[in-house]
Amino acid sequence: MRIVKNIRSARILAGAPLAAAALIALTAGSASAAIPINKPMNGKATYYNDAGYGACGTRINAATQLLVAVSHTWWTTANPNNDPVCKGISVKVTYQGKTVTVPVKDQCPSCDSTHIDLSQPAFARLAPLDKGVITGLTWQFVKTGFAGETIPLSAPVEGSTIG
Repeated sequence: MRIVKNIRSARILAGAPLAAAALIALTAGSASAAIPINKPMNGKATYYNDAGYGACGTRINAATQLLVAVSHTWWTTANPNNDPVCKGISVKVTYQGKTVTVPVKDQCPSCDSTHIDLSQPAFARLAPLDKGVITGLTWQFVKTGFAGETIPLSAPVEGSTIG
């Protein structure tokens, strides 16, 4: 009798990974977040100086290049290299009368949706590096050719038309 119980348990457990995979596939495909183009947000910025490959799949050097890492909450695809947030989206940041616009090239796992992680030179254009954290700034996603639209993350950004 004990052997039968163990076989039953083994069958139930064997099906668990398949059920979990189906659930993940279902929820990953139903992401409905959007990139709010030209919609100002209040938030904060930190900086980083890592080098290597960014989440968008390109080589980056945050110590020398102008770029930004945005919150993981803005990403919706399993493969971040193909995420719409990597398709020509930049972030325009304004702080105390200074503005910098930088391309999204990386993901910030510890950032909430209003926290951005600027590259070291981008941060330096807004405040001294020893400040470490800038609060009370305004930032927004921008894309050439789009004015005040919301781009669904589940739809391709490149080749989109207005009208």
